[in-house]
Amino acid sequence: MIKNYLFLILFILFVNAIQAQDDAPVSVAKHQFKINPILSPGFVYEHGFSTKNTLYSEASVIIGYRHNSFYDESTWYFVPRITEQFRHYYNLEKRAAKGKRTAHNSGNFVALYADYSFQSISTNKLFSEYCPSFTVGPVWGIQRTYKRKLNIDLNLGLGVATDRNETEVVPIGNFSLGWIIGK
Repeated sequence: MIKNYLFLILFILFVNAIQAQDDAPVSVAKHQFKINPILSPGFVYEHGFSTKNTLYSEASVIIGYRHNSFYDESTWYFVPRITEQFRHYYNLEKRAAKGKRTAHNSGNFVALYADYSFQSISTNKLFSEYCPSFTVGPVWGIQRTYKRKLNIDLNLGLGVATDRNETEVVPIGNFSLGWIIGK
């Protein structure tokens, strides 16, 4: 039953996203590069292929710390991941009409989110390794770019995650703080 609702939401999201309006006074950036040195270090490329739609591609590393009280050992772990989003920015005209910034894709969006996390690179074998996982689902988000190209990106949603052990419905949340590179 949950799968049926998820597919219905994804279908509605996809249909709304492909209905691009040709007479839009503002548009997303055609090419945008971003570096995220804080929280989850990585690189982002966002390609605008219509006035309101982009393909967001991110390669990053999740860094974490764990402590095992049984062995009295601690470890750092690193999980490489790739994130793809098909984004539809829906409020660019409203922001421009209010005199708010729309440069560098500053706006609200809905997206189809897909994320693949690779196996962790751990520094201590006393801890279980994180196994590779794949997550997909719809998200809602905001992206703002401020002076000196400081960029904040937040998206939240609900998706389905699967790994070699199980498949489950999970919340999706992603926050990044970075800088736009280039014009």
